[in-house]
Amino acid sequence: MRRPAFCALLMTLSLAAPTFAASTPEQRGRVYAKTHCARCHAISRTGESPFKPAPPFRTLHLHYPIETLGEALAEGIVTGHPAMPQFELTPPEINDLLSYLKSLE
Repeated sequence: MRRPAFCALLMTLSLAAPTFAASTPEQRGRVYAKTHCARCHAISRTGESPFKPAPPFRTLHLHYPIETLGEALAEGIVTGHPAMPQFELTPPEINDLLSYLKSLE
């Protein structure tokens, strides 16, 4: 009697859980950008950056070839202003973020 109830609970939870494994690199990159970058950068196709000196993500390809940003993201980007923290991304995070940036071109 307990087994069917337990199976039903597991089924319900599995359907309600987010499916990150099935999401695309672009979707994961957008989530990363929203979580870690949107406080300063405009991360969408429209809108202004909340922090004016921070370039909108949709314009990054005009200044840097997106493919070349992978190494900088892996080593940690250091900027000339204190508002942007130094950070390093894992290889999967780099792939996801670059995929998202390419989708904005």
